Amino acid sequence: MPNAGTPDCIIVGYNDLPFEKYVELLGQYGENSEAFRDLKFSFVDLDGRPVNYVALLNQVIKAAHPDSAEEMEPGPFKSGEIPNLAAVYLSNYLRNSGLQTKYINLFQDEKDKFAELLREEPVCVAITTTFYVLNIPVNEMVQFIRQHSARTKIVVGGPLVSNHMRNLHGGALDSALLDMGADFYVVDSQGETTLSTLVKALKANEDPATVPNLAYFKQGQLVRTHVVPETNVMDEVDIRWNEFAKEEDMGETIQLRTARSCAFKCAFCNYPTRAGKLSLASLDTVGRELSSIRSIEKVQNVVFIDDTFNVPLPRFKDLCRMMIKEQYNFNWFSYFRCSNSDEEAFDLMAQSGCKGVFLGIESGSPTILKNMNKAATIERYAEGIKMLKARGITTFGSFILGFPGETDTTVAETIDFIRSNKPDFYRAQMWYNEPGTPIHLEKDKYQIKGEGFVWEHATMTSLEAMDHIDRMFLAVKESIWLPQWSFDFWFIPYALGKGIPINDFKKFVSHANKLLSMEIAAYDADGKSRMQKRYLSEMVDMARKWPLRIPAYH
Repeated sequence: MPNAGTPDCIIVGYNDLPFEKYVELLGQYGENSEAFRDLKFSFVDLDGRPVNYVALLNQVIKAAHPDSAEEMEPGPFKSGEIPNLAAVYLSNYLRNSGLQTKYINLFQDEKDKFAELLREEPVCVAITTTFYVLNIPVNEMVQFIRQHSARTKIVVGGPLVSNHMRNLHGGALDSALLDMGADFYVVDSQGETTLSTLVKALKANEDPATVPNLAYFKQGQLVRTHVVPETNVMDEVDIRWNEFAKEEDMGETIQLRTARSCAFKCAFCNYPTRAGKLSLASLDTVGRELSSIRSIEKVQNVVFIDDTFNVPLPRFKDLCRMMIKEQYNFNWFSYFRCSNSDEEAFDLMAQSGCKGVFLGIESGSPTILKNMNKAATIERYAEGIKMLKARGITTFGSFILGFPGETDTTVAETIDFIRSNKPDFYRAQMWYNEPGTPIHLEKDKYQIKGEGFVWEHATMTSLEAMDHIDRMFLAVKESIWLPQWSFDFWFIPYALGKGIPINDFKKFVSHANKLLSMEIAAYDADGKSRMQKRYLSEMVDMARKWPLRIPAYH
């Protein structure tokens, strides 16, 4: 696993755009637009400035500890501070291929380090796009790389490229890729072998046309190289986390993947189509990764990012038994399907250290679950939440409103489900009409028009769906709303690792939601100002008592 000298390739994990810039961008569509209203559930307005929940948490902590506030700048909590799994995984893969690599976890926070690495003129920089739906984060990084190392080639791959290649054609595709500004685009759904082959070819000054699964421009024309679909075996690429920990601070929370793709065919999701057949790592491979994580003393939490961690069920039980036997002694969090479990599995989860699960429930209406092809029932979800909560496992319910077939009645069923079953946290998002998802095979049946955030079908429009979400947010008191932007369910293990107890985290989010509710309900300015001062004061009082584990805290 070589890693000395000038890097052949730098992997860039995540570019978290300054939040105010993103608010400004979506504000161009109008504050009553669906996209802006969706974003509005992730921030509060303080003195005319949009403040997302991470920034609010930092503001509260610094106010609670003014003597340490300057040392905490810009804030002790950072969105995406957990090691970016795609960046670490690709670095690990390239190192196993004999290449020298470094990775940048957070572009915005590590520009100085990145610039220093670029001065060594690496062969290439690879940009991952796991969380991007727009080119803008990539554009900024491409400009930065060009500025600091004109000779370094830039490679972009991942879901953003895949979406462009699938949804755009002809001049529209050319424009999207030219706007991104990279030298090469990896078009395979996996892509790690392609990247490795490309880096070696560039290093040897060989023609990139010999490398499969690429798109690039030559003399102004888009060129596609031959296609060789990748079928990388997960057992051959386990990450040696303890080796990376010698180079970087891994923090208290690490993400881990034990499977690729998803075994289900939900009508709103095209991930299984992109990722191919479900592929599983063996227990031995997972065990090696967990053991390497255990050797990093600081790590307290592991987040399994598999879309369906408990599928197949026998394997899931064996994974839990392995964690119990090996006594890893860290907490773990994962996605979870209540429809694929039994009482023994719930017991094994608790015994092996599970502290929280993401439940993709999507709807409390049997009609909509059928339309979504969810292969689950509300009864199984209700029983699952009950069983999880009885074992002290935090539950987060994710819901989609406005899916084809949605009506006032089905929305009411979802609200009733949340209020009756009381998951610890929940969030509802408007259905995003993405071309290429299975529901589009029934486009005529549901009279679907439009795409993205702006759509209509036979029973609802996108604006009506947003109105329903507003009402849901104000009506549901039995479960705590978690925003999407930078503060979703996966922020919980990160916050726990930094020393915020789960009950205090709940209180903080509840208070933040009270601030937000005044804006959704359009409180008058005077009333809003008075209540803001009260809630902020109470949040600061809470923060003084937190046993924080951050460098500047004392």
